[in-house]
Amino acid sequence: MIKLIQFIISNTKLPEQSVKNTIELLNEDCTVPFISRYRKERTDNLDEVQIGDIVKYKEQFEALEKRKDTILKALEEQAVLTPELKQKIESTQNLTALEDLYLPYKKSRKTKAEKARQNGLEPLAKIIMSQNANDIESIAFKYVKNEVTSVDDALEGARHIIAEWINERIDIRNNIRHQLEHFAMISTKVVKTKADDEKAQKFRDYFDWEESLSRIPSHRLLAILRAENEGYIRVKIEIDNDRALAKIEARIIRSYNACAEQIKLAIKDAYKRLLLPSLSNEALQNAKEKADESAITVFAKNLKQLLLGSPLGEKRVLAIDPGFRTGCKVVCLDAQGQLKYNETIYPHPPKSDSIGAMKKISSLTDAYKIEAIAIGNGTASRETEALIRKVHFKNDIQVFVVSEAGASIYSASKIAREEFPNYDVTVRGSVSIGRRLQDPLAELVKIDAKSIGVGQYQHDVDQIKLQKTLDAVVENCVNAVGVNINTASKSLLSYVSGIGPKLAENIFNYRNENGSFSSRKEIKKVPRLGDKAFEQGVAFLRIKRAENPLDDSAVHPESYKIVVKMAKDLDRNVSDLIANKELLKKIDLKKYCTNSVGLPTLQDIIKELEKPGLDIREQVKVFTFNQNIKTISDLREGQLLPGIVNNITNFGAFVDVGIKESGLIHVSNLSDSFVKDVNEHVSLHQQVIVKVLEVDVPRKRIQLKLHK
Repeated sequence: MIKLIQFIISNTKLPEQSVKNTIELLNEDCTVPFISRYRKERTDNLDEVQIGDIVKYKEQFEALEKRKDTILKALEEQAVLTPELKQKIESTQNLTALEDLYLPYKKSRKTKAEKARQNGLEPLAKIIMSQNANDIESIAFKYVKNEVTSVDDALEGARHIIAEWINERIDIRNNIRHQLEHFAMISTKVVKTKADDEKAQKFRDYFDWEESLSRIPSHRLLAILRAENEGYIRVKIEIDNDRALAKIEARIIRSYNACAEQIKLAIKDAYKRLLLPSLSNEALQNAKEKADESAITVFAKNLKQLLLGSPLGEKRVLAIDPGFRTGCKVVCLDAQGQLKYNETIYPHPPKSDSIGAMKKISSLTDAYKIEAIAIGNGTASRETEALIRKVHFKNDIQVFVVSEAGASIYSASKIAREEFPNYDVTVRGSVSIGRRLQDPLAELVKIDAKSIGVGQYQHDVDQIKLQKTLDAVVENCVNAVGVNINTASKSLLSYVSGIGPKLAENIFNYRNENGSFSSRKEIKKVPRLGDKAFEQGVAFLRIKRAENPLDDSAVHPESYKIVVKMAKDLDRNVSDLIANKELLKKIDLKKYCTNSVGLPTLQDIIKELEKPGLDIREQVKVFTFNQNIKTISDLREGQLLPGIVNNITNFGAFVDVGIKESGLIHVSNLSDSFVKDVNEHVSLHQQVIVKVLEVDVPRKRIQLKLHK
């Protein structure tokens, strides 16, 4: 435990007691959202990001310790584990250093050095390394026998052994690592037979490229590696070979005799055949890991903003999945997102029944008392939006264009089939578009986050790390907003703290069999939902119009008695405290502090009582694109256009200006001053005004500038 705490502190610089208490809570199977929200006194107010870092380094430490155990066991079996080696292994806090220590003991039996040893050439290698012998060829002649047929064979075999020794020297490996870290260049060359391939053209910039490996931006490295994986280019990692060899020689060679010449040859062999291939791959892998981390961080930020996007709320919605030849799929949803009606209209070519479509939309809005219309942003979106705006509605109906990203993934998924077993994928897709307007979070959790369309090379990064990070983002967002247990889908419930997929299904089934939950206490009746799961999840589950008003708040049931005492001390009922700021101001919080409940928790309780169940998300706003811009050919340099930020990367932000292709505001065009973080200037789904700088129609690229 002490080593673990020290390891985490060295990487996070967090207070020791906070780290210790957080580890204890994690070992008690407490979740990050629960700890950050309801155990502030134990952690000294650490937020979910800091607690997430503790989780990350705890896992790293445990993986390191597991690897140490494996190596120690292997060395014991080989009978080569000395007390000194054991101490070095146990004290190592770095996986690379650990593998370096193990390297001399995990040789393949097929190496050139091993074959030379089998031919009895190790004594000759030791003589050469002593650098004392002058007539080394005469000495080598003594080893010419059996498979060693000449002096040259003997010397070559000895050099193979020496090369392996050089490769295993930690100081030499670290010196090459240092040079790779600071001076390595990454270069690319196109595979000539693929240069004219149409698919290769998107990588044209990297057909002949060179850049410092330490300075290459993450998005460029990931693009280069993707191009290599797809067979369009070849990638090299290089450093100054002469400098590297000179540094190795300076560490080994002490004389200028024939032995030194043999060692020089061995050094060249070790460097070219063993050190450089291995360590340059390691350097590239390290750069890839950093690029992955950067890309995953960008994706996580985007996903959080997307999931916490503005909801329309419980409004009746007509949703349209636009199309030309196959028509526009129309669905009507009630305020809770339940499907009430579906139909297909054909306002666009080839049928072009715009009048019939407008009449149908008008009648459906009346029949189902529609309050808002959601239009998918895919094919025929602009044309459909223009059609809808021509309809004369009896009531004021808001029209929204909604991102379709991932809707097709959802519509073909098991979740969608379970929700709508009697409808095809087109109807399910339209429902998803409508529900995204009502509550983006509740709908988007049903889709694999990688398919939502806000990532940066998400399919090229470490998929396990990506999934773990994205799951944590979804979990934090769901629990930050809270979940209505009586309307939530299984997908949404599964992300509630302490619940998971199985208990989510049990809650869903219990609700179907017994009707809506009337109180938080009733949640305990769900099969297999024990005390721990109840403790972790109950405060994130809301029950609307419950008898106890605290059941529709973020106040944890373990704190209900505190609120009851507060009300009693004021000679009021709990319901009198709700949203009564003047009354709440009269409460002296210090009076209610105990050993386990301090001011952070009490202050959270008061905030929640002021606005119980308040949605932390902003309300959705209507947005209208420039109706004269329908394709990329309509764009002109200098135009000012309204747009919506639909993706953020390290190199800039992509903006939807109402056509198929999104435009890029390069990081240099976000501000007149230096931009360190794109997120400091724009956010996902932000409505912006942009200036068109350049339009490349053949490559379908649009360069934009943020207009202040």
